[in-house]
Amino acid sequence: MYNVQFPGLGISVNINPVAFSIGSMTVKWYGVIIAVGFLLAFLYAMKSCKKMRIDDDKFLDVVIVGIIGGIIGARAYYVLFDTSSQYIKNPVSALYIWEGGLGIYGGIIGGLLCGALMAKHRKLSVLAVMDVASLGFLIGQTIGRWGNFVNQEAFGVETSLPWGMTSEATSRIASGPVHPCFLYESLWCLLGFVLLHIFSRKFRRYDGQVFLLYIIWYGVGRFFIEGLRTDSLITPFLPIRVSQLVAVISVIAAVVLLIVFRKRTVLTGCGSKKIMELNSLVDEIPEDMIDDGTSTVFETIDLNDDANTAPSETGDETHQESEHDANSETSSQGNLESDSEQLKTESDESQELPPSDNA
Repeated sequence: MYNVQFPGLGISVNINPVAFSIGSMTVKWYGVIIAVGFLLAFLYAMKSCKKMRIDDDKFLDVVIVGIIGGIIGARAYYVLFDTSSQYIKNPVSALYIWEGGLGIYGGIIGGLLCGALMAKHRKLSVLAVMDVASLGFLIGQTIGRWGNFVNQEAFGVETSLPWGMTSEATSRIASGPVHPCFLYESLWCLLGFVLLHIFSRKFRRYDGQVFLLYIIWYGVGRFFIEGLRTDSLITPFLPIRVSQLVAVISVIAAVVLLIVFRKRTVLTGCGSKKIMELNSLVDEIPEDMIDDGTSTVFETIDLNDDANTAPSETGDETHQESEHDANSETSSQGNLESDSEQLKTESDESQELPPSDNA
């Protein structure tokens, strides 16, 4: 149980990290919050598949493999950069994931790598999948950081700002209020999600552009927020925080790629109207224009019945018209023959008459 206070805001709350217990098994709020974050990210991603023209059944395979890769990557990242000798003395303890110790950047790298391989295997647009995944990451990070609040971890150095936080956990590091770094990152990711969501629907020019912008947005925020934290992993070869180093490298790489691909216009889903037209794409048609919910089965039957009965009626009319036309043609031919015979007879008679006196 933690008594968390924000003295400058007059807020004080008691937090129990344990959500509930079933027998001897305890379920912590951290796990519940992470699960909620993942669920909302998953629902958003599945909803976005239609806009991005991604097969949602195949995308589900990508999600499953991506989760496995993300967990492995997050744990490997933490173990690799851990400065203690715990995992050297007891290598098997690296598998004890329930004891804590995950690195968000490792989770992102592992999840994206495994997810991209599955997307490639399932013949999906890897870059379009990454665009959707990056927005899902922002949702998960926005919510998931509140798990750090419940566990009273991922906080920063002392501060005199009005939103400074104190608790039994912070008192071990500082004598006064500290930066609530979990809150900073949560709000930063929330703002990033809103902006990139709008960008993906209205201004995206090519597949993968949203992913690159996500790398830049998250990397910039993480670099500064990480500088405030007191529990960061440090690189074994440089006196710099691991997450800050990864953030700098990833941001530089993403900026370079944005410049290289600045004229790229390969788009398979929603985005800029002009680019969609260039790629012969149309935006999603509203559902009320696609189907009003009325069955068309009986209409089809009626049309078929009309098609079957129509020939007999029209056939009779056509037959009558044909007979009338035939009679008309026969009558016309008879009249022509009669006129021809009459002219012939008159011609013969004129030849038989005696010469005229005036001749």
